[in-house]
Amino acid sequence: MPGETFLTRQGYVKLRDDLTALKERRGHLAGEIKEAAEKGDLKENAEYHAAKEEQQKVQGRINELEEKLRSAQILDETAVPAGEVRIGATVVLKDLSDGERATYTLVDSAEADFAKGKISVRSPLSEGLLGHKVGETVEVKLPSGPAKFKIEKVSREA
Repeated sequence: MPGETFLTRQGYVKLRDDLTALKERRGHLAGEIKEAAEKGDLKENAEYHAAKEEQQKVQGRINELEEKLRSAQILDETAVPAGEVRIGATVVLKDLSDGERATYTLVDSAEADFAKGKISVRSPLSEGLLGHKVGETVEVKLPSGPAKFKIEKVSREA
């Protein structure tokens, strides 16, 4: 799977929007660099060096996003079996050690955002859940040690 990026339609749109914003930022940085260069001696021009460094970071991120978008596979939710944990699924889990419930959506690492409940399909938790179905109890090897979860619900974003 290296090189391939699996994205939901929303994730693809977000990356595309991020790319557009970065390209705009790159244009602004070119203007800042030109202004700073016009101020004279570049050896001791902190503005110039800071803008050049930022430009390199922005360009690196642009290259990364362009590659992800080029290799992106948009998930076809209709082709995934209902009730089975796969990339793009939203899963409600019950932690059998403490009864706590958690909801996660399994996404490609390009879309992962833990604060929004979106975890990478390559994370230990996701890898332990993939292929399992609603009602199953699954033991997952986490960095903190093994944990048991019951899969209470599996759904798909529309």
